[in-house]
Amino acid sequence: MENHNDNPAVIDPALAEIRRQIDAIDDQLLELLSRRAVCAQKVAETKQARGEVESFYRPEREAEVLRRVAANNPGPFSSETVVRFFREVMSSCLALEKPLAVAFLGPEGTFTQQAAYKHFGHAINAQPYPAIDEIFRAVEGGACQYGVVPVENSTEGVITHTLDSFLRSPLLIAGEVALRIHHNLMSKERGLVDIRRVFSHQQSLAQCRRWLDRFLPHAERISVSSNAEAAHIAFVEPDSAAIAGEVAAELYRLDILERNIEDEPDNTTRFLVVGRHAVGPTGEDKTSLLISTHNSPGSLYNTLEPFARYSISMSKIESRPSRRGVWDYVFFIDVEGHQQDESLAKALKALEKNVLLLKLLGSYPRGIF
Repeated sequence: MENHNDNPAVIDPALAEIRRQIDAIDDQLLELLSRRAVCAQKVAETKQARGEVESFYRPEREAEVLRRVAANNPGPFSSETVVRFFREVMSSCLALEKPLAVAFLGPEGTFTQQAAYKHFGHAINAQPYPAIDEIFRAVEGGACQYGVVPVENSTEGVITHTLDSFLRSPLLIAGEVALRIHHNLMSKERGLVDIRRVFSHQQSLAQCRRWLDRFLPHAERISVSSNAEAAHIAFVEPDSAAIAGEVAAELYRLDILERNIEDEPDNTTRFLVVGRHAVGPTGEDKTSLLISTHNSPGSLYNTLEPFARYSISMSKIESRPSRRGVWDYVFFIDVEGHQQDESLAKALKALEKNVLLLKLLGSYPRGIF
């Protein structure tokens, strides 16, 4: 007796019906996406008529949309998958009128570029810059509307160049991105025994220290300015490998010999989005600020007391030399809430009386996934 399941030319009727349903749904999705794009174009036209020409991107509006679709997600897709899809839709709609120019820490293939795509979607004009201070200058000067800079890693701590740039810059924080960092060993060589040198950024080398000690104890570890540069070196130099993200392997045509070699499985880097304009409240926000206190006993305690008085949760505090004098420090602080919130506004007003310097770095939507 003939078995139709063994004949690829014979399609099961039930399967054929499901495929017809999928085709019909795809057609509906395409129509709905086109309708959404037309609405986005009308929004842009309305803003242009009001004289808004620089950028149609609104961080608070995007955060509200993404949180709403995540909350309304019926499954079976994860909320993270749904958010990623809608972010790309919004990115493409915005690009129909004017793609955002976004500066990131280059060259191409870095985790900072990956963070920029995670936050803005792929329909942006992503521009690499060789240093964090140059990213700040590019946004300050208008060459880019926004910039993405790393600020801290869960394993290695803060990125001091970013904190120091905020001391000198008028830019405001417009958003944050948390990116799980997966390091891969990549090379043109066929196996670990062929590797004599491993190139990577110093932090990546540190984050993979135990793995390297175990599996590549004979290889020299060489620090370079970025993981993307490491991938380029591994492409041109024999007997070498790089530690970098998957996107770097694709860009520089390297084979991934080992995946996820980071010592800490929850290794995460936090990035900040910087821009020239303040961001409105969304109801789920953070505020970052820097302060300088009097150099006297109890001064920091007295400075931070208003946060406790008004029930403001402080999620981070980090000190840096102020560069104004020996043992003079400024403190970078993250608190929950928006500066327009009544309780936080009162706390900031009370705090201002007890400090030498208070600089608000911006209120912005709390990161989504």
